[in-house]
Amino acid sequence: MTNEELSHWTEYTESLVNELLEDGSNDEVYHTIEHHFSSADFNLLEKAAIAAFKMGLEVEEPEEAELETGEKVFAFDIITEQYLDSELILDETQKMVQLAQQCNVDYDGWGTYFEE
Repeated sequence: MTNEELSHWTEYTESLVNELLEDGSNDEVYHTIEHHFSSADFNLLEKAAIAAFKMGLEVEEPEEAELETGEKVFAFDIITEQYLDSELILDETQKMVQLAQQCNVDYDGWGTYFEE
């Protein structure tokens, strides 16, 4: 991961976590974190999903989607449970970026839901 990528994901993670906390999301419970992966090449995406599964991660079924440009893309999510802690989530994000790079697929970031 380049310094620029690390800076981007650090800023993204801190911003999203802070927004959720400011909105009142409960930082004392686990949050479902969805890490998003995509590729125009289904075979590459499938190999990435298998690699993640072999690492013991919870992998959602790959799905086909259409971008605004009309281009077809395939995507899947890796699901984890984490406290709403920037350092923990950033560490996890770095591992997901490395997995994506090793498998030649795109890491499209992470998301979560408000927890009471």
